[in-house]
Amino acid sequence: MRPPPPPLLFAMLVLAAARPWCEPTPDAAATCVDLQLQTCSDASYNQTTFPTLLEHRSRVAVESSSEYILLSVLHHLLEGHCNPDLRLLGCAVLVPRCEGGRARRPCRHVCEELRDACQPAFDAIDMAWPYFLDCGRYFVGREEGCYNPLEKLRGGLDVVEEALPSGLPPTFLRFTHHSYAQMVRVLKQTAARCTHIAKTYSIGRSFDGRELLVIEFSSLPGQHELMEPEVKLIGNIHGNEVAGREMLIYLAQYLCSEYLLGSARIQRLLNTTRIHLLPSMNPDGYEVAAAEGAGYNGWTSGRQNAQNLDLNRNFPDLTSEYYRLASARSIRSGHIAIPQHYWWGKVAPETKAIMKWMRTIPFVLSASLHGGDLVVSYPFDFSKHPQEEKMFSPTPDEKMFQLLAKAYADVHPGMMDRSENRCGGNFLKSGSIINGADWYSFTGGMSDFNYLHSNCFEITVELGCVKFPPGEALYTIWQHNKEPLLNFVEMVHRGIKGVVMDKFGKPVKNARILVKGIRHDITTAPDGDYWRLLPPGSHIVIAQAPGYSKVIKKVIIPARMKRAGRVDFILQPLRIRPKTFLLGPRRSGPGGAGPHREPEESSQEPLGARRQPAAGGSKPWWWSYFTSLGQHQPRWLLKY
Repeated sequence: MRPPPPPLLFAMLVLAAARPWCEPTPDAAATCVDLQLQTCSDASYNQTTFPTLLEHRSRVAVESSSEYILLSVLHHLLEGHCNPDLRLLGCAVLVPRCEGGRARRPCRHVCEELRDACQPAFDAIDMAWPYFLDCGRYFVGREEGCYNPLEKLRGGLDVVEEALPSGLPPTFLRFTHHSYAQMVRVLKQTAARCTHIAKTYSIGRSFDGRELLVIEFSSLPGQHELMEPEVKLIGNIHGNEVAGREMLIYLAQYLCSEYLLGSARIQRLLNTTRIHLLPSMNPDGYEVAAAEGAGYNGWTSGRQNAQNLDLNRNFPDLTSEYYRLASARSIRSGHIAIPQHYWWGKVAPETKAIMKWMRTIPFVLSASLHGGDLVVSYPFDFSKHPQEEKMFSPTPDEKMFQLLAKAYADVHPGMMDRSENRCGGNFLKSGSIINGADWYSFTGGMSDFNYLHSNCFEITVELGCVKFPPGEALYTIWQHNKEPLLNFVEMVHRGIKGVVMDKFGKPVKNARILVKGIRHDITTAPDGDYWRLLPPGSHIVIAQAPGYSKVIKKVIIPARMKRAGRVDFILQPLRIRPKTFLLGPRRSGPGGAGPHREPEESSQEPLGARRQPAAGGSKPWWWSYFTSLGQHQPRWLLKY
């Protein structure tokens, strides 16, 4: 059962009153007054006028309206999704912008774009799109002189050129800590310098509304190329572990500069690989840590996001499900469905953004950069015996994960330092790599989720014992990690790759690639291409899909082979479609798509917001927040 709303939230809600459907008043001469509403204090304007488009005739009338209260609490109901965009859009209607004695209308195209992006979040909690955000009624077109109510929000992301000290080349790197605004500026400037190989994009927003900004590098930025593997590097999942954030900012500048300078290695890498860098997954936590500053930051200050959630404990626990199913020897792991009950808890918008990102792009390889020790760990992070805090718990791809971890650790000067008294010296005997659960066990980690829900292999890199190092240490940290980062990314080209198609040459989407002796499968991308990371040796590889005969091939991968071998499959249709595709018991019920078959699209919970059982079987769970309003309840939020 959902807990009651917090006292402050409840007090705000009881002030609300429902508003009738009103025709917007036409633009006319108006008296501009100062905008004095806390919920709209960060709007891109500072003056409004009364009466408003909704016929509110005073500030008090606006503050007591159900529309205003909804804007005040919507980020809680949607758990940060579309925040602060929706709030600023609503403010543009509730308290319109006033300039030169005339009220200005917000732009219709901005409303339509935001509605398309945010509608799934409302659908996920069974809430109707607010009537006062009707794009056709309260918004106007560009030809009518509209304005963008998100201009201030977007303005913080504009590229502003900063002049370098005289005599320094554009390839110069500033080894310093970057604020959020500085990070965004550097990434956008870097993409502007290398427009033919780089671009920036956002995968979502943090709970406090900061863009989760990614910079990608590719020969064709913005699109997936056939058989070009995708790699992601993520920093700052814990807000106070900042070295990874800076390493990825530096790496972005380095890749751009070296490509322009003609580096054969970097040009070859970017021409054959699509690389995505997310320097800060937790920008809100970083702000808390940065306020204390380097050298003064506590061990946990800023670790969590703005909801006080540890993002590396917030992913679905699929590892427990894997262990439960592992005893059935005929069942193979991979692409385990997210259980329905997961969405009933608190899921951070940052976590949702990562999961949606993973669905959008067929990632093959990933690394999450942390701080607090000096070691590389790999899945599983959760012990196969939950009572054991430390227990070696390998995946079916243990050999490959060891190779990936060694690719980083073996070229890192600090990790290879033979002194046991150094940072991370207790991992010296294991070569500065360790199975995560053998170090310490925990659930809800991002690396385990990557492996069990997608095709992606992810490792965790601890960059040093100081979580928020002083600025003067950043150059040395970069020098120690530059080569390991490049060497790790190049590992995406190990193993095999190819295309699965039918006899007419049509790609087969979601075909399964199985490797005998490794009970973990991967699936083909929409274009039929696949990548299977494999250690050197002899492998029996099988491709199969519903309605087709399976094809078996023997593959030998030489020890020194550094480029993925091309192995294509042509599947022949079956004359009689079998009742079952893969061996193994079927499961039923919510989230019942097991690891032995591809989950149905409809079994996936929308990533917009959490879903819970409807209260009383009739109204959605959030309606209890508004029951105290009596006859003034905002029934326009109900879908019926």
